[in-house]
Amino acid sequence: MTKRSNRPLTRSLVKLGARLFLGSERAHFQDHIPGLVITAKQPDRAIVYRGRQLNVLQQCDSLGHGQEAAYIIGSGPSIDRCDMTKLDIGSAILLNGAIHLLAKRGPLPLAVAIEDERFIWRHFALLRDRIAADTICLLSVQVIRAICEHDPSWLSDKRVILIDNISRPYGSRRRSNAELSRLDFVTMGRDGNGGISTEPDKGVFQGGSVAISAMQFLIACRPGLIGLFGIDISNADLPRFYETKDAAAFSGIAMAEARILGHFATALSVCSKQGITVECYSEKSALLAAGYRYSDRFSLTRHDR
Repeated sequence: MTKRSNRPLTRSLVKLGARLFLGSERAHFQDHIPGLVITAKQPDRAIVYRGRQLNVLQQCDSLGHGQEAAYIIGSGPSIDRCDMTKLDIGSAILLNGAIHLLAKRGPLPLAVAIEDERFIWRHFALLRDRIAADTICLLSVQVIRAICEHDPSWLSDKRVILIDNISRPYGSRRRSNAELSRLDFVTMGRDGNGGISTEPDKGVFQGGSVAISAMQFLIACRPGLIGLFGIDISNADLPRFYETKDAAAFSGIAMAEARILGHFATALSVCSKQGITVECYSEKSALLAAGYRYSDRFSLTRHDR
């Protein structure tokens, strides 16, 4: 299987330069270098690129609060065995390649979420084709900067919510685990590494999968149920549902499985304390080993259809 990254060599050089000249505590500044500024003014933080204001950031409450159910849709192979037509319109956050599920000029999802800039370098044309104006977009700092390098105007008619890394926040030095554990909106994992933020506007834990970030935003929305599609993890090296075997892009998810599951286990604990039911719709997902419950109610092979 051929693995592709497509991130330009210049990004590796910027990353190296940031570490050499800014040090390890500020090496993550490479995410917004060059040209991107996110202003500090609250509550109207603005996205500014090369001196031009492109948009004003939205807050987490744009996603709603207290819904009956909200869903996260990944791009794992198990998606092909789920009946997505049963989902209510506007109830799901689509992650990365799950954007393929959007119809051109079709109804808006609850949101789309992209955290890794490599997806932008491979699939920016997909964003232009499928993500309509007024769509809520959960985007990391590095993704916003990569979009700006392609076409800054693309951001101007989207409702952008920042996925800010709580461990390496925009414009601030890296935080230690001890500092994170003292934040009253943070639940740390059992081993003291990683965790869950219940106030994602103040930052989220980025745990190796954008699904973890999306999970924190939904927990803050307090729906009655959070359902997970295509979050397979254990078979992450297989082609996504929209890829062919020969064109599959690189994923580090399988290698980071233990770390990812640690974050998801903490998320499940937080959901339990807040009375949020969680369901997984992939019967082969590694999440089942972390205590998640499989439900076949969206399965194409369910016998009561």
